[in-house]
Amino acid sequence: MGLGEASARGTTMEGDCLSCIKYLMFVFNFLIFLGGSFLLGVGVWVLVDPTGFREIVAANPLLFTGVYIILAMGGMLFLLGFLGCCGAIRENKCLLLFFFLLILIIFLAELAAAILAFVFRENLTREYFTRELKKHYQGYNNTDVFTSTWNAIMNTFECCGVNSPEDFEDSLFRVLHPNDMVPKACCRRITHPGEEQECLMGSMMFRYNKGCYSAVVDYFEMYIYVAGALTIVVLTIELFAMVFAMCLFRGIQ
Repeated sequence: MGLGEASARGTTMEGDCLSCIKYLMFVFNFLIFLGGSFLLGVGVWVLVDPTGFREIVAANPLLFTGVYIILAMGGMLFLLGFLGCCGAIRENKCLLLFFFLLILIIFLAELAAAILAFVFRENLTREYFTRELKKHYQGYNNTDVFTSTWNAIMNTFECCGVNSPEDFEDSLFRVLHPNDMVPKACCRRITHPGEEQECLMGSMMFRYNKGCYSAVVDYFEMYIYVAGALTIVVLTIELFAMVFAMCLFRGIQ
């Protein structure tokens, strides 16, 4: 009788633990589902907004790329949240296994990206960007992805070159445009006729003099630490999600 009661209590405790994991996983994935829905909504709104914001985004390659990254992240989170919620509340082993495998793939991809970023960190130096700018930047050819991206960076961050406007000396840009010292993207906002020409001729008064490397690093300095902290949090959450999914999968009879 004593052994039977102990076994019954153990079964009850196991059932309570499984139920707790089940509802924790449902709440956790419902929040992920809401987050994914919000990102999808923002991305779709920006693309179809009739007030003109769509044209602003389309004209800026950085913003244009960012919108599709938001849509992709939103879709991924939406699917993950949906699978997790359905698998937990219905105690469906197939959905839970698919959820586990999807989280595992994302986790491994993030880990691989972090390793690659560390291995190729030397490609993020000033010297690398300066060398690439001199070799590939064309100035006014916006059909070239490299050129249009650099134009967007210089316009957005109000900077010129990687280190300074002198980066355009002995560059492809000067070969293509021998009369211009700097491209139009380096010029400050024009308020009077003739200022643009003064800028193109190299006048420091009418051009941006700060290099884009420093401008971008200064702008994102705080966000880099925030992104690092968020990455650690996300990886931890993904580990717990995999553990919960596998515990629930093994506990379902």
